[in-house]
Amino acid sequence: MQYKDDVETANALHSTFNKLKQEIGQVVIGQDEVVRLVLTAIFCKGHCLLVGVPGLAKTLLINTVSDALELSYNRIQFTPDLMPSDITGAETLDSARNLKFVKGPIFANIVLADEINRTPPKTQAALLEAMQEHAVTIAGVNYKLDQPFFVLATQNPIEQEGTYPLPEAQLDRFLFNINLDYPSFQEELQIVKNTTSSILAKANKVIGGEEIIAFQQLVRRVPVADNVVEYAVKLVHSTRPNYALASPITNQYLQWGAGPRASQSLILAAKCNALLNGKYSPDIEDVKQIAIPVLRHRIIRNFKAEAEGLTVDELIKKLL
Repeated sequence: MQYKDDVETANALHSTFNKLKQEIGQVVIGQDEVVRLVLTAIFCKGHCLLVGVPGLAKTLLINTVSDALELSYNRIQFTPDLMPSDITGAETLDSARNLKFVKGPIFANIVLADEINRTPPKTQAALLEAMQEHAVTIAGVNYKLDQPFFVLATQNPIEQEGTYPLPEAQLDRFLFNINLDYPSFQEELQIVKNTTSSILAKANKVIGGEEIIAFQQLVRRVPVADNVVEYAVKLVHSTRPNYALASPITNQYLQWGAGPRASQSLILAAKCNALLNGKYSPDIEDVKQIAIPVLRHRIIRNFKAEAEGLTVDELIKKLL
C-alpha cells in the first residue's frame, strides 16, 4: 500500500499496531507489554530475545505474531548437537555431481530461534552475520536474506544444565531483551478456559512485508530533538564504569557498560514508541519507557552487585 506522506504513514502505523494487538490478544492472554515490545522491534528492524520460565507462551507469542503478519516463518530448535550448516544451509552434490547450495531455515522473514542457549557458541555464531548484515556467506558466496527479516529468540533462565551463555557480541545484536513474567490469576483463568476447549483461537493476517518495510523506513525518518538524543547518549555513557559521565552507582556495581549500539537502539525504539503512542516525535519519556529492555542485556554487574542481590533492572532504574 502506498501512503501520500509521512503523517498518513504514521497514522496507518498507529492504526495497524492497534489491530495487531487485538488479533494477537485473542490468542495470547495478557503479556500486553511483551507484545508491544516485540512489535516495536519489528517496526525498528530489530531482533528480540524473550526470556522466561517454561509455559509462559514465548513460542506461542512468536507463532501468533507470524500468523498476524503475511511473512514466511521458520522455527529452529537449538540443541547441543546443532551445527552452523543446520542454520545457514550448506553446499551439497546434486545428481549431476555439481555443487549446489541448499538454503537453511535462516532464509525466512521471521526466524524463531527456540532455546537459543542450548547450543554451543560456535553454532550460535552462525546467526551473527545474518542478524547484523541480513546475509549469510557460504563458501565465499554472499547470499542476501529476504526482507523484512527478524530473529525472535527464546531462552529459559532456570535451566542451567546443558545450556551455554550467549556471547556478548550476539547479545548486543538484539534490540530488546524481554522478560516474561507469570500471568495474573484472572489471566491464567482465561488461558486455561481458552486452551482446554475444542475451539482454538488463531490470529488473522493484518499486514504484509511491503507495509512493514514502509513503517520501518518511516521510523528512520522520524525527527528527534537534540536534547532527547543527548539524554539517550548520556544514559548509555552513565553505565560505563570509570568514565567521565559514569554514575556513582555504576562505579560501585557495574563491571561493563553498554556500547554505542545501545544509544542507537534507544533512539530507534523511542521513535517507534512515540509513533505507537500516536505522537510524531519522541521525547525523554519515550526513551525512559524502553530503556530497561534495551539496556538489560548490555550491562554486566560486578561481584558486589551480585552479592547484594541487586538485579540489572534495579540498577537501570537507579540510573534513570
